[in-house]
Amino acid sequence: MGIKKNVSQLNVSKRCREHGLSLWQCPQFLFLVMGVIIILTSVATYAIGIRYVENPAVIALIVLFLTTILFIIAFAIIQGFEKLAEANRLKSEFISVVSHQLRTPLSNLKWTIELLMSGRLGKIEEEQVECFGILKENNDRMAELISDLLTVSRLEQRTLPPKKREASLGELVQGLISEFQPFFRASNIQIEFSVQNDLPKIYLDPFQVRLVIENLLDNAIRYIKDKGEIKIKLERKEKHIYFEIKDNGVGIPKEDQKYIFQKFFRSENVLKYQTQGSGLGLYIAKAITEKSGGKIGFESEENKGSTFWLMLPIQ
Repeated sequence: MGIKKNVSQLNVSKRCREHGLSLWQCPQFLFLVMGVIIILTSVATYAIGIRYVENPAVIALIVLFLTTILFIIAFAIIQGFEKLAEANRLKSEFISVVSHQLRTPLSNLKWTIELLMSGRLGKIEEEQVECFGILKENNDRMAELISDLLTVSRLEQRTLPPKKREASLGELVQGLISEFQPFFRASNIQIEFSVQNDLPKIYLDPFQVRLVIENLLDNAIRYIKDKGEIKIKLERKEKHIYFEIKDNGVGIPKEDQKYIFQKFFRSENVLKYQTQGSGLGLYIAKAITEKSGGKIGFESEENKGSTFWLMLPIQ
């Protein structure tokens, strides 16, 4: 068992997967890289030493001393990185476990509240309906947060592999727009969708890409105040399908724009409107888009609106 464990420790790619990190972020791989650098540095020091120092023993001591110092520094740095990577893995596992455990009671609470509000268990007064409505709204917010946390955890642990198939991005977007129509009407928002004719189908994971578009649409609705409009454009740009969503909402302050794709970040100007949200939607959108081989970006001006775009490869 001990031998197998030691061999497992030497499997760099496996250790990287356990931490949910790419190769260039993995402490074990970085340690190997730094080991190669130390060896090359030692060889270079020796080559320089034999040109300027006559005594071979002195050269050997210099090389040995330099190699030891570099090795100690590298080991200390990598140990620190490994502890951070392990803490990150444990955090993701904790979030995943907690999210799974909370989904069931929240679902039960949702159906119980809806059953009570329906009046099938007895007549309820108007004041009680209002209280149940508040409970239902807060339960829905908690369920949304749990869903986002679970998605983030799966993305970080790489347990949400894409299930790609040939699909039409135009049909996917049109379907989402139809589903969001009640929210557009309730928020007094005009929606405009323009799509280029004869767009090719692309290989994508419909569930994951749908999640990206859904988050962008949801943000556009949330951050439009009073009467507004949303313009969506879908077209081909060389070897990519280009999606754009433009709104005339509150916009993003310039000083906040560099943080917009970070987890849990929300701009100060949306907080003053008491707009609901977990601050995870754009992080999820960026992670999924990049995993799909695409790019995502935006342009925004405070009090004038935002334009978010993404490009997905056709092949």
